[in-house]
Amino acid sequence: VADSWKAVKRAEELGYTKAWFYDTQMLNSELFVSMTAAAMNTSKIHLCTGVMIPSNRIAPVAASGLATLNAIAPGRIEFGVSTGFTGRRTLGVGPVKLADMEEYIRIVQGLLAGETLEWDFEEKRRKIRFLDPDIGAINIKDPIPLHLSAFGPRGRKLTAKLGAGWIIGTANVAHGKAGLADMQKSWAEAGRDLATLHATGTLSGCVMQEGESFDSARVKGQAGPHAIMALHSLAEREEFGDIGRPIPPALAGLVERYRQDVYLKYEPADARYLNNHRGHLMFLKPEETHLCSGELIKATTFSATKAELRERIRELKNAGFNHFGLNVGYKHPERLEEWADVLEGV
Repeated sequence: VADSWKAVKRAEELGYTKAWFYDTQMLNSELFVSMTAAAMNTSKIHLCTGVMIPSNRIAPVAASGLATLNAIAPGRIEFGVSTGFTGRRTLGVGPVKLADMEEYIRIVQGLLAGETLEWDFEEKRRKIRFLDPDIGAINIKDPIPLHLSAFGPRGRKLTAKLGAGWIIGTANVAHGKAGLADMQKSWAEAGRDLATLHATGTLSGCVMQEGESFDSARVKGQAGPHAIMALHSLAEREEFGDIGRPIPPALAGLVERYRQDVYLKYEPADARYLNNHRGHLMFLKPEETHLCSGELIKATTFSATKAELRERIRELKNAGFNHFGLNVGYKHPERLEEWADVLEGV
């Protein structure tokens, strides 16, 4: 939201090292505006696009935005990028092609390196570069690390090819470790030292109290928006593709129930995505609350007691994850304190 800088400032005070910002323009505040506000109200925490979608702004604009932020918060800006999920589905389109994303990254990184590049724009090959990088408008001297959110094998191979940091959203230890093992394999096949792989696991869930049920109002409020996202995605899989976040076979019936009870009732029929993704990762819509069961939350989110969460995160850390990103959510600022307590004991 527009005042997310307040959460980032509090996160810095609690010892968090990075803040990731969504690039979902039809749902959230504009990426660079939110990051600028955070940059001007913090002094240590790194500010990362998490993740930028290539189609949302042309590459020179993205490079300028990153370099401008780097002038405001030198050495604290990081460039996360992916082919896009919700940010593109809210426009009625599927993900960007990997080849197009690779070309986008080439241009952004080349500009940030001060190079003169050739790129295709309006059906013509053109040369571009930053014209006055030394007047203080931008900062391309401090490095801006690259991270790719890659759920599939082709995306992981590209991550290894570019030597980028890797991001994966995970709901359980087995899923996270399996993804990391595949990323490590791609990293090694690209001739890179495994010790240099920077792996970020993004977590979304609730720090549960002892004896608290998965379908309690508190757990449902914090973890439900992430859990129901699986149904949002699978309900429109035929139209937009599969992002690779399945639900257990025992819960597969929920997908068809969601389609029949909710999705197919959305209007207009040729743009059901307009309602399907409302509240994405923020809140449960009234019409879908009955389908967000405790079983779905348990299976698709990182929800557990403090002691169990610490054990899970330790296991992922021992497997090779360097960093964990928390989905703070919407109107649940207490999660910063709750998860800081969890992470402090890891």
